[in-house]
Amino acid sequence: MRAVLQRASRARVTVDGEELASFDRQGLVVLVGATHDDGPEQVATVARKVAELRVLDGADGAEVSVSDLDAPVIVVSQFTLYADTRKGRRPSWNAAAPGPVAEPLVAAVVDALRERGLTVGTGRFGADMQVELVNDGPMTIVVDA
Repeated sequence: MRAVLQRASRARVTVDGEELASFDRQGLVVLVGATHDDGPEQVATVARKVAELRVLDGADGAEVSVSDLDAPVIVVSQFTLYADTRKGRRPSWNAAAPGPVAEPLVAAVVDALRERGLTVGTGRFGADMQVELVNDGPMTIVVDA
C-alpha cells in the first residue's frame, strides 16, 4: 500500500460539480493506492502514519500530527500511485490492485482513521474526481507500507 500525504491549508474534492469533502484550515490530503498483496497490516500502518506523523505546524511552532491538532483529513483513492513508467511512454497499471480488491482496503484506511477520532472526508472510488488543494510548505511525503 502506498500513500502520498500532502499538508494543505485548504482542500476540496468534487465529482460532477458536487463537493464531497473539503476543509479550510491546516490538514492533510492523502492519496491512497493499493497493490495485490495488501491487507490489514498495510492498512494499519498507513492509518498510523497518517494519524501520527508530525508534519503539521502547532501553535507554538512545534511539529504536530493530525491527531494532536484534531486536523481534518481527506482520503482519495489513487490507483495511479502504482504506475510503472520504466518502459516506453505508456504507464503500466499491473501493480495496482483491481477495484474489488482496492476499494475495501482504501475504505479500511478511512475507517481506521475515523476509529482514531479523526475527521475524515473522502472522494468517490473510481470516479473522475477533481482534487484541489493548497499545498502548505510545500510538504509532500510518500508512505510505503
